[in-house]
Amino acid sequence: MEVQLLETFGSDLTVVNAARVSFAKESATFDDMDARLIKYLARNEHNSPFYHPQVRFRLKMPIFVAREWFRHTVGFARNEVSRRYVDSEPEIFLPAAEDIRERDSNKKQGSKDTAVPTSGAAHDLIRDINEKSKATYSRLLEMGVAPELARTVLPQGMYTEFIETGSLYAYARLCQLRMDSHAQKEIRDYAGAVSAIMSKAFPVSWAALTATTTATTTTTA
Repeated sequence: MEVQLLETFGSDLTVVNAARVSFAKESATFDDMDARLIKYLARNEHNSPFYHPQVRFRLKMPIFVAREWFRHTVGFARNEVSRRYVDSEPEIFLPAAEDIRERDSNKKQGSKDTAVPTSGAAHDLIRDINEKSKATYSRLLEMGVAPELARTVLPQGMYTEFIETGSLYAYARLCQLRMDSHAQKEIRDYAGAVSAIMSKAFPVSWAALTATTTATTTTTA
């Protein structure tokens, strides 16, 4: 898993000043009154000030995780590595045997926290098909097949890489949804890593936004 922070634009003070411009006011330094304002904005869903701070990440994750991540579109811009042009040896996600979880029949989607009894054999099957996919891909390239067609044999577990820019509010929404216990473990890991970085960059805003989102989710449930 790779979650690399490239740059940030703005801070908790950016949120405060975006809100205070309504009264033609501006804060030069962040104080307790500003912290209370941020909590008020989040609690009452005055969300537009939280769109002004921006964050840029470089993320590397398996395709099956990325396609769930990409379902979050509002407030994000993304540019992804293209295997039409890149033909280097692909990296493919291989879960540890203990992470090959049982299917949960009580959920429309998802898994139990326990490994399937045959997790060792399942691990070997996944590893073997991954290696065969990579070997077939390499052979196709040797035969002169264009990368844009050779890539069709690569699995959903192949890692993809992309640069993503999003607003403070957009990341708060994504992380709260994808850190929920009903989300798949693999995407929860990425959301947790992003959340840890965001909480350092925007400590007051992040705490206020995530607390509000958690409360809303709990009430809805």
